[in-house]
Amino acid sequence: MQLDVARRRFLESGEDRDLPIVDAHLHFWDPTQNYHPWLCDEPLIPFRYGDYRAIRRPFLPQEYRRLAGVHRVLGCVYMEAEWAPDQAVGEAAWIQRLHQATGWPNAMLAQAWLDRDDIEAQLAALSDYPLVKGVRHKPTSMRRQDYRPGHGLAGSLECSRYQTGVAALARRGWIFELQVPWWHLGELVTLLERHPDMPVVINHAGVPGDRDPATLAGWRAAMHKVAVYPQVMLKLSGIGLADQPWRLADNRELLHTAIELFGPERCMFASNFPVDSLVVDLAELFDAFKAVSAGYTREQRLAMFCDNAVRCYGLSDSRLALTSDDHP
Repeated sequence: MQLDVARRRFLESGEDRDLPIVDAHLHFWDPTQNYHPWLCDEPLIPFRYGDYRAIRRPFLPQEYRRLAGVHRVLGCVYMEAEWAPDQAVGEAAWIQRLHQATGWPNAMLAQAWLDRDDIEAQLAALSDYPLVKGVRHKPTSMRRQDYRPGHGLAGSLECSRYQTGVAALARRGWIFELQVPWWHLGELVTLLERHPDMPVVINHAGVPGDRDPATLAGWRAAMHKVAVYPQVMLKLSGIGLADQPWRLADNRELLHTAIELFGPERCMFASNFPVDSLVVDLAELFDAFKAVSAGYTREQRLAMFCDNAVRCYGLSDSRLALTSDDHP
């Protein structure tokens, strides 16, 4: 089933089972063949979901499609998965081969080190891979209790070398994917003012953290600072809580707030699998996203589940399709 057919079917029926999905943020990996330090080395690193031993194994498109169940996932966007820092081009090549073999992913956000002197050479090497649409390099961050504006921390959004790397991205017209704790989001404003045409995608709903009212108030204020810039889009993903299952009761209000701030035209539902498999089943996650979005119009739901990702990542409609082998 091609995307245009799937879109028309959903707009006519409005049924959840007909809603086409482009998963805007996931990872594929095989740590038995490729070196991801955080997946391969001991001891485990501190991780926001706690113990992650369960995901230190291969995760490939066939398994994802099985886990999605009846949900109509037509395509997906790969996010760099922290291969060794000197192997970013190898990661891009591996993902390109995976796409050629399986049809997935349909786009890639690559690893690059924005604060290195050779950033132009890094980006030039990545440009050889057609799936690459942009870059993620998680900025250095501080603990919330230690945070102070104007810190100038090396490798952070305030770092001049990091900002030079972002400027190189902007010149190419590539997407700047940003994953940073919400208390650092205000630092993005300088870059948004400096590069008004650079597309920016904030990962994991701005990493809200716990659900303490004071935390959520600070998160909302930080998100508002960047939501006023129209080139910024938001991924509704990666919002589980450590050592407990993903529950709609914990996340409904947060998701509605995020959509209120950015509007349905700039939000994208995404799974963050297999990372979020630590806290939720894939089919259950999409069930929850559909429940959260039930009050929006059909056009708005289609935008958040599919069309915004297609537009943001320049996906080709002709390459997005269900096959009879993937879904009922």
